[in-house]
Amino acid sequence: MKAFFFLLFSLTLAHAAKPMNVVVLFADDWRHDTLGCAGHPFLQTPNLDQLAKEGCRFTQSCVTTSICGVSRATLFTGQWMSRHGNIAMKEFKTPWSETYPGLLRSNGYHVGHIGKWHNGDFPAKEFDFGRSYSGTHWIKQKGGSKIHVTQKNENDALEFLQQRPKDKPFCLTLAFFATHAEDLNPQQFLPQPQSMSLYQNVTVPVPPNATEESLNRLPPFLSDARNEGRVRWHWRFDTPEKYQEMMKNYYRLATEVDATCGKVLEELKKQGLLENTLVIFAGDNGYFHAEHGLADKWYPHQESIRVPLIVRDPRLKAEKRGLTNDDFALNADLAPTILAATGIKAPKTMQGQDLSPLYLAEKKPAWRQEFLYEFSAFGGNIHRIPASEALVRKDWKYFYWPDFQVEQLFHIAEDPQEEKDLAKDPAQASRIAEMRARLTELKAAAK
Repeated sequence: MKAFFFLLFSLTLAHAAKPMNVVVLFADDWRHDTLGCAGHPFLQTPNLDQLAKEGCRFTQSCVTTSICGVSRATLFTGQWMSRHGNIAMKEFKTPWSETYPGLLRSNGYHVGHIGKWHNGDFPAKEFDFGRSYSGTHWIKQKGGSKIHVTQKNENDALEFLQQRPKDKPFCLTLAFFATHAEDLNPQQFLPQPQSMSLYQNVTVPVPPNATEESLNRLPPFLSDARNEGRVRWHWRFDTPEKYQEMMKNYYRLATEVDATCGKVLEELKKQGLLENTLVIFAGDNGYFHAEHGLADKWYPHQESIRVPLIVRDPRLKAEKRGLTNDDFALNADLAPTILAATGIKAPKTMQGQDLSPLYLAEKKPAWRQEFLYEFSAFGGNIHRIPASEALVRKDWKYFYWPDFQVEQLFHIAEDPQEEKDLAKDPAQASRIAEMRARLTELKAAAK
């Protein structure tokens, strides 16, 4: 009997010591409410809804810069743009050895990256399994046939999981291109044929502030016809019929991504890996669905900076699964969260925080109450996409547009759609001064 308990104890220790695997499901241009479990009235995301039921969904997840390349650099480095140095879609300056894929690989992990990269040339040599592609929804294959980018994402992810070495822990970053628009295609969003029956009988609700009145309340440089948010609004939303067509195809792409996430989770379960794998579903930036008369992202508005985030952590107790958390969880937090779960010390250069105490600790830890948002003028063209900064709190948000020296102030608690700018209200003068000074402090700390 003693021998039996010794064996059982030894097996328990061996299981406990087994390194945790990591799968990051990284969606493109998904905002926080592009999920059924987030209360969307008709969008079908059953696999991600189930993931949320088994993990923790962060309802106030935000990005520190709302654009594909910069946000991805922040994902890998755990740093603000000011530190990693990618201000567009170029390479970040942070050494690869200080990224989560680099650190995991140097600690014996089999590391893969599939899909969108958007940080300069793809560093294939840094991955055991690396396939980078994006930009179009339909990809030409050898022989002339085409495959949808989301289906290719799925095929490559399953190949990684099925052919990986079985004696090593693994980390896979599956970076979807969907639901990003195919910008140079007049159709913009091109789902797979089998998805076209979805949402046919739905009328997509138009946001209440998708109006000319809301557009006219913006600073003049945002309502300017040269502004990229306005240019893309015309591409997608300038007639009611176009709005319905574009949004339905956008949601079809989202449901396709959900299906691929389901296939990945199913494969993990089939291999008996799900209960030893940290699974993270996150987005790279938010997205205007015509709010304020704008399209795409970039700016500090809520629609642009809030993203979905679901963490399924095997360490989470059964009775706590399915919880939601309303603390500020940032894209800069994902790298340190991954490293902490795998037992690898995060480098001092990482600026994010391990999120796991927010859902694992019995007592809620002290947590950030504000954060810095930053964005550089895209390509230096202040009329196309101007630079912006913001101090973001749950109740108040302060905007600063450095190219035009314009300030804005919104009382988020009472004005969540950011329609009433209080920057010139004399009653808010002391608040503006305090938030302006705090923004300056956070900017200095981010470098």
